[in-house]
Amino acid sequence: MGSSEIRSEVIRSEALEGNALGDPVERRVVVYLPPGYSPSSERYPVVFLLAGFAGSGASFLNYDPWDDDIQQRMDRLIAAGSARPMILILPDAVTRYGGSQYINSTATGRYQDYLIELVDWADHSFRTIPRREARAIAGKSSGGFGALRMAMDHPEVFGLVGDHSGDKYFEYCYLPGLPRLHRALQGVTDLEALLREPRRAEPHDQAFRDVMELAAMSSCYSPNPSEPRGFDFPVHLETGALRDEIWQRWLSHDPLLRLDDSVDALRSLRLLYLDWGRADEFYLNVGGRLFHRRLEARGIPHVLEEHAGGHFRLNARLDHSLAAISRAID
Repeated sequence: MGSSEIRSEVIRSEALEGNALGDPVERRVVVYLPPGYSPSSERYPVVFLLAGFAGSGASFLNYDPWDDDIQQRMDRLIAAGSARPMILILPDAVTRYGGSQYINSTATGRYQDYLIELVDWADHSFRTIPRREARAIAGKSSGGFGALRMAMDHPEVFGLVGDHSGDKYFEYCYLPGLPRLHRALQGVTDLEALLREPRRAEPHDQAFRDVMELAAMSSCYSPNPSEPRGFDFPVHLETGALRDEIWQRWLSHDPLLRLDDSVDALRSLRLLYLDWGRADEFYLNVGGRLFHRRLEARGIPHVLEEHAGGHFRLNARLDHSLAAISRAID
């Protein structure tokens, strides 16, 4: 049957041309090809796998002494008969601030369009089965949010979705973090310099991460081309008070609130897989349960699993979603 392959391609993205942050338009895309791919003429289902905040597709190959990387994981699942041979596409959607949430924003770039661009590239570069019924998208944390959002916005592209602890119920997962931004900024003498060149900032401690995470989310959820930095923070930087009109713009991206506009899209999926940990540090178990109840109330089929873990070290959960995708794919 042969061995699996990891290929690394550099793709120039038209969708990211002219992005406001000046982030690279040439992106590394990592591709997993299953055992037997090269000597055969067979076509394969494809899964787009999205990393969490500040992670790229290549991070799925990071060495971990206590866990499989994505090549080892897929090889094991295929050998055990838990998953059929599939192609995996691992994109890079990192921004200067850390993450794009895989959506389009004037403040970051057209990252959802970039993913759609990669679908066409993958179908022309590899022996995929070029149909939505054989094309899945999955991710963890911000990647889970991006996967679900893609299913809501473009059900004609992806027919199967896996969402591991994706951002939902923003009142729980984001609102408690807003005071940390105000506190972290007390130690920042030049915010614009920090946002312009975050690599030069020292130290990269929790306060730094608090600023960058809120800048990243603000650039995705509340872009404002008329502002010099291109987006609005949801709190007043001087007082820390919540800016309700900006917070409402954030809420418009919450999957819980977007659900009613996406009922037909989600109902059309061959698979909507959801999971979360009962000990999730960002309380995404609460958002997951609420989303599940709303799906049930609207008659939208889905598969859910609640596990005992938290929000981190979620790669082991890919065993479950990849197996479920394999069973449901056409």
